[in-house]
Amino acid sequence: MKYYDVAIIGGGASGLACAAILAKNKKVKTVLVDAGERLGKKLAATGNGQGNLSNEDMTADHYYGGNIRLAEKIVCSGGAAYKKLFDCMFVSDEAGRVYPAGRQASALCDILISQIGNVDVIKSKAVSLKSGFEIKLENGETIKSKRVVLSVGGKAQKQFKTDGSSYRLATDLGHTLTPLYPSLVQLKTDTTYIKTLKGIRAECEVSANVVAKKVRGDVIFTDYGVSGNAIFSMSPYVADKQNVHISLSFLPDFDEKTIYDVLSARLKSGVNINDLLCGTLHNQIGRAIIKRANSDDLNKIIAIIKNFTLPVLGTLGFDYAQVTKGGINMNEVTDSLESKIKKNLFFAGEVLDVDGDCGGYNLQWAFASGITVAEAILKSI
Repeated sequence: MKYYDVAIIGGGASGLACAAILAKNKKVKTVLVDAGERLGKKLAATGNGQGNLSNEDMTADHYYGGNIRLAEKIVCSGGAAYKKLFDCMFVSDEAGRVYPAGRQASALCDILISQIGNVDVIKSKAVSLKSGFEIKLENGETIKSKRVVLSVGGKAQKQFKTDGSSYRLATDLGHTLTPLYPSLVQLKTDTTYIKTLKGIRAECEVSANVVAKKVRGDVIFTDYGVSGNAIFSMSPYVADKQNVHISLSFLPDFDEKTIYDVLSARLKSGVNINDLLCGTLHNQIGRAIIKRANSDDLNKIIAIIKNFTLPVLGTLGFDYAQVTKGGINMNEVTDSLESKIKKNLFFAGEVLDVDGDCGGYNLQWAFASGITVAEAILKSI
């Protein structure tokens, strides 16, 4: 049986961040256990492969979960967490999303992996964790460690070996798992009024009847409902709610009076009602709005343009979600993310009940929480 000072279970963004910091102290014998064939596989896919690793607008307003005060303290303290891990150059876009200048997410994995050369890596799933920190692996090995970091991810995207089964490592030791929901995910909706719109993209302001939040961005119509970055951004607010209706406001740069004046002039010129919105909206969207209005009353048509409601029937599920909403109860950990129930057990990343908006917030949490844990462990040693 092999013995370690620290065993990190989970080689995603938070686990790699934790390992990279611990690796700076060569006296700390560390092992990184991961079930995947490649470390950081999910990290390599982030930001559509471009590596959206943070955001310039880093505030608590972008996070959800059971202890936002602690999440804010971790993600906002000490500046940009990623700068402690990566010595490359960074760029940001108009939305504040931060990327490596090379726009290559897989390069972030390469940098982190290059920093953990003195860390043992075991490619196998941890199937049990006993109170004396004896870890049994799927490959038949057993290892022991003085400290354990659970950075096993959540339940989203099981192709990255995150199917939710690893929460049991924490719950078997007495921790509580809050309800889980898919987040940053496509929404299933009633398709009565959008059957002809599959594959069409439109910029909209999106709102919902269960929250005051409004988001603006792309909406993509599908055969099951809606997708696009505006929908991903709205999904954290509605994934755990019932009786949800979302509202799409087309032409967000124009007010009702401006739209009325343009459409009124078109009607007076003799334009057929079915072509009234031609050139103003995508033709198929325009015709769908006219059909839904079932009237040539401009006020009714404009009301639908600005409030195109769709009942939400659910989400596309964990297999398509970018992150998990819910996790190990944040009220059961200290400010250094150490368990209040089991000393020397730490948590980092998505396994905890913290999730963020689309736009680099979840990677910021992963990196910052991994660093927080590593620094706490080094301080204790």
